[in-house]
Amino acid sequence: MTSRWVSLLTAVVIVMAIAAAATVVHGGEVTYDGKSLIIDGQHKILFSGSIHYPRSTPEMWTSLISKAKEGGLDVIETYVFWNLHEPQQGQYDFSGRRDIVKFVKEIQAQGLYAFIRIGPFIESEWTYGGFPFWLHDVPGIEFRTDNEPFKDHMRNFTAKIVNMMKQDNLYASQGGPIILSQIENEYGMVEKSYHELGTAYVRWAAAMAVELQTGVPWVMCKQDDAPDPVTTFTPFSTFRYETYGDEKRLRTAQDIAFNVALFIANKNGSFVNYYMYHGGTNFGRTASAFVKARYYDQAPLDEYGLIRPRKWGHLKELHAAIKLCSNPLLSGAKTTYSLGPSQEAHVFEENPGACAAFLINNDEKNNATVQFRNDSYQLPYKSISILPDCRTVVTAQIAPRTMTLEKMFDSPEDWEVFTEAIPSFDNTTLRADSLLEQTNTTKDVSDYLWYTFRLEQNSSTTDSSLVMYSAGHVLHAFVNGIYAGSAHGSHADVRVQSASTVQLNKGTNYVSLLSATVGLPDNGAYLNRRVLGLRSVLIEEANFTNYQWGYQVGLMGEKLQIYTDEGAKSVAWTKLESSNQRLTWYKTVFDAPSGDDPVSLNLWSMGKGEVWVNGESIGRFWVSFKTTKGKPSESWYHIPRSLVKPSGNLLIILEEEMGNPLGISIDTVSRNPL
Repeated sequence: MTSRWVSLLTAVVIVMAIAAAATVVHGGEVTYDGKSLIIDGQHKILFSGSIHYPRSTPEMWTSLISKAKEGGLDVIETYVFWNLHEPQQGQYDFSGRRDIVKFVKEIQAQGLYAFIRIGPFIESEWTYGGFPFWLHDVPGIEFRTDNEPFKDHMRNFTAKIVNMMKQDNLYASQGGPIILSQIENEYGMVEKSYHELGTAYVRWAAAMAVELQTGVPWVMCKQDDAPDPVTTFTPFSTFRYETYGDEKRLRTAQDIAFNVALFIANKNGSFVNYYMYHGGTNFGRTASAFVKARYYDQAPLDEYGLIRPRKWGHLKELHAAIKLCSNPLLSGAKTTYSLGPSQEAHVFEENPGACAAFLINNDEKNNATVQFRNDSYQLPYKSISILPDCRTVVTAQIAPRTMTLEKMFDSPEDWEVFTEAIPSFDNTTLRADSLLEQTNTTKDVSDYLWYTFRLEQNSSTTDSSLVMYSAGHVLHAFVNGIYAGSAHGSHADVRVQSASTVQLNKGTNYVSLLSATVGLPDNGAYLNRRVLGLRSVLIEEANFTNYQWGYQVGLMGEKLQIYTDEGAKSVAWTKLESSNQRLTWYKTVFDAPSGDDPVSLNLWSMGKGEVWVNGESIGRFWVSFKTTKGKPSESWYHIPRSLVKPSGNLLIILEEEMGNPLGISIDTVSRNPL
């Protein structure tokens, strides 16, 4: 009994040779024949990875793409984010993190192909699925169906992006790197809800995209009825996005590699897209409902752009092994036969002589020894051994992330504070005789909407019941300026119900209820019909739902932009004396840590809110939302180096609850070598 193995050294040499051979991407004709993409007349097996340009910074793009290339990727895939690029109707922004043309050119400069998923509905755990909120207010509109107002705006934006790519000769047909484009996204999940209008919409979307004449194929994601010539594809998840309250879930490198190899061997797959290869950060208010700022941190490249050695390295070796099998996989005849009760071989052979084999052990608990072509092979449980020559197994050998404390903000002298005033009905100018839907009122310019009213009492009470119901996501109650309780929903159920006992005074009483959203929904049918915010309020038996209400959109600190250098001068900051005030802004400054390691803000001692560095929001935080095991959902928050000056960096934190800023620290992030 013998077994043949390629040494680790040889495997690494093979990987490097493949990487060196793939340094230049030439544009040309791109077609698809049911077997694989054909680029300049050559069938290709391609490995693609999702890296979303606005979830990192332009200063990170070169390194991210370089690491992806070194990991054996051929293609970088990204969505296009409509609400970033057209935040107001007809007003476009392609600057900074939004510069998709620069991103695609960087892909091209590093010799890789690009896959642009225009959507423009993208889901992607991105607020409102990528739709700008102004779209909601277009008269007569219904999202993602055979609706003329929606189709007009979708066509306009799609054409805008396509024309931008054409102007810079970025399609492969023009000599550029873009070999694929996507229209719509996972529409099959909601299509039946729209009945015949959904079917008509799919046909229209496909035809509209093809008419834009990009010279490269269009695809739809998970769309079994994609109209010809549009085809469908399904990405491979490297992890799962996380929401507040989730326990950490892992997907091992071995499990990903097993399923990728199985897809290629069993399904004749030739295009693999990893979602995500680098997740990055949901900066600002871009995350969808209850999704954390840290996005797909368990991807091969973590949130900070650092390599996860096991996952990145294992997949790198898988890519190299499969590329060695390219000719028989793409041109050979396939034979499948049993090697045991849970074991099988998929053999690809072409004439003359080229051969590749995939030996599969589907047993999830037991290793197996099998005979294949007069040799013996040891197959670990739930594994696939790849034999590029039908004889030799190419092996894959598969460091913790280290946070280093750089600065503690543990002295009260480090901090200045500004506390929000609790608005009363008398202070408001926006009035209505009913409870207004929150997003229709805020137009998504803020997470926050104050609902206020006043009531008269003939006598004082100390135990009046206050019962509130909200369609989402968070409620904070104040009666006569005194805190009266909070409640929140979750990703599984965004609704909020709150019951508390409050004290009412004789005479006029002021009730102020702060409703907060934590991102807009990003999926499901009839997205434009969703409602959020306060829906009913009862005090004792009295129903105040249809009553005279006063409203304030956003917080005063937001309106004054006190998170900027200039805006911070517009309010009177005071010294930190205690951290028992809700709705408080905290201000400090810090110097950049030395070196080039990524920077992170440890907020383990805080509650819920948002953080700004030098006027840029690095995202929402919600440390107080614990997992079922009592741990914070998320504690560290990425501060991109490009946002940081050598000294005098302005750090502003909005705290809704009663977090303690004296526990905050600035850390740097590194990984130990294997």
